[in-house]
This record gives sequence, C-alpha cells and structure tokens, in this order.
Amino acid sequence: MSAAPTIAESLARKPNGFTGLRLILALAVVVSHAYSVATGIGADEPLAKATGYTLGEHAVNGFFAVSGFLVTMSCDRRGLRDYALARTLRILPGLIAATLVVSLVLGTAMTRLPAGEYLRDPGLWSFVRNTLVSFKSNAALPGVFEGNPYRSPLGTVWTLKYEVLCYCGVFFAGLSGLLRRRWVATLLCFGLALALSVEVALHGDALAKGVETAFRLPMIFAAGACLYLWRDTLRLAAPAMLCLSVALFVLARTPVYPALLFLGSAYAAIWLALGPLAFRLFDPPADFSYGIYLYGWPVQQTLHALWPAQTGLALLLPSLLVTVPVAALSWYAVERPALALKARALGRRSLGTIEPAGP
Repeated sequence: MSAAPTIAESLARKPNGFTGLRLILALAVVVSHAYSVATGIGADEPLAKATGYTLGEHAVNGFFAVSGFLVTMSCDRRGLRDYALARTLRILPGLIAATLVVSLVLGTAMTRLPAGEYLRDPGLWSFVRNTLVSFKSNAALPGVFEGNPYRSPLGTVWTLKYEVLCYCGVFFAGLSGLLRRRWVATLLCFGLALALSVEVALHGDALAKGVETAFRLPMIFAAGACLYLWRDTLRLAAPAMLCLSVALFVLARTPVYPALLFLGSAYAAIWLALGPLAFRLFDPPADFSYGIYLYGWPVQQTLHALWPAQTGLALLLPSLLVTVPVAALSWYAVERPALALKARALGRRSLGTIEPAGP
C-alpha cells in the first residue's frame, strides 16, 4: 500500500478545498450563533457540552489553521511589500463596508431613536471608530438591539484582532529571515501549547476565557504555519486523524486536552482541504465566507429583535436565507473588486480566491 502524500504533493494537485472549507466554517459560525443570539448563553449548544467548545469556536479554530497555512505560504512565495498589500486588501475593504452598512443602514432602520438624532449621536461614530481601529465587537449602537441578550451588532469582528496580529507576526518573521527557519515556528507552536496546558492545570475551569483565547488562536495559526513549512516532510493521512481522535478521547479530562484538541483541529483542517474536499465542487470561483462571517451576526440579531418570541433555531433558516445573498453582494461589490485591485497591483491576471480572509 502506497504511503499517504506529503502536504507538498497534495498542495501541488488541483483543485483544493480551501474555499469550500472556509464556506463550511462560516456557515458553522452562523449555526452556532443561533443559540447564543437568542439566549445569551453559548454553552447551551450541544457541541459545547460534548467537547467543551461550541461549534462556532471549533469553526474559528479551523479558520485560524487555514489562515496560518495560506498566509505563511503567501509570505513565502511573494515579497514582503506584495504580502502586506495582499493582506490589507483582503481584510479591510470588506470590514469597512460591513461596519458602514451595519452602523448607517441597519442601525438607522433598527434604532428606537429618530434618524436625525441617531446620526448625530456620538455613540454611532464611536462605534465606527472602535470597530475599524481596535476590532471592538462588544460595542453597541444607540437605541439598537436594546431588548436582545447581546446588544453588539458586529459580534464576530473580535477575531480579526488576533488575525491581524498573526499577519504582523508572519511579516516580521519574513523580514528577519525567521520564516525560513521552520524550527522557530515549531518552537512557538509547542511553546504556546505547553503554556496553555500549564494554565489549564493551574486554573482548570476557572481559567479566564480571554487568557485561553490569547493562547489558543495564535497557537492554531502557528500550527497551520508549521504544516506549510514542514510540507515536504509531513503527510496527510486518515490513520493520523484516527490516532488523534483516540488520543483526545483518552486525554479528555487532562490538562493537555485543549492544546491537543487545537493542534488536532489544525491538522484536520488542512487534511480536509487537501484531501476529502479537494474537488472542483469545493473550489468555487466566488468566496462568500468572509461576508457570511461578518454579516451573519447582525442578520441574526435583527431577526431576533423583530421576532423575539421565536427560538434561535426557528430563525436559523431565515437568517441563512438573508445572510448568504448579503455575503454574495459583499463579494461581488466589495471583496472581488478589491482582489482585482490587488491582482493588478501585483501584476497578476488571476484573482486567486485561495487567499484567506480573516475569520
């Protein structure tokens, strides 16, 4: 029986499933938020009780693994100036558009304040500034969603802060030459895993979510980067996935469980994209994942505000039916033109939708 292909061999084959996987992950975030938008308690979700983490958290983990892999590849294959331009044009246009649409259009329609008073309220412009400058996701708009468990209209943008910090880390690794020293990324990844395991051992369930996240997301991004940097050596194989699953089951109640789960998730994400999902069906020319990730939450918040008596699951299908067309509009009106601008600036003819957008 022939050995499983290396990551490099799988990556060289066309097509791949990165775009399709990102779409699946974005939709998973919307499904997960069907619980928390309605109740304000994410732990009510069944997967949270089974694994300790919600479906949305697992999806974000997948996003960061894919991003670490593809962003590191992007920096490795192009110069630093081109890399910085590519990352900026992939993240900012969609975020700026979503912030303005939600604050000026949706906010004006949903606020209890008169339109003129709402547009003059300092809180509106503070929301725009904080969202775009610091990726603040718990800020509220004046008179908007006051009866919802959460008032934030853009509740998912907080992950972009970690995404941008990871982008900067890759940039400085490339600038200093450390990107080609793959042991550095490996030490960083396992150092974060060890630090997280120590924190879990010391604090257990009392470990603050913010502290865990500060270890979790950079570690998973670094794991994705390691999988790319070791692509000529590491192999993608279903038996490895089985071994990881068994290890997670055996170690489920130990301090190493979270770190092992996150590292396993990173491997699983790349395995899925370059293995089971490596078909034309999962490599579409349009990438709606970023738009779904950005607009899913405000759509769900709006539907809950309009029909508060309905459960989140009852509003899930309507929220998807609204979110996907909005995400398509974001792609064709904002994100795709930005990618075209990037392609022209870099002297390329292809838009290259393999480029990751932030979760």
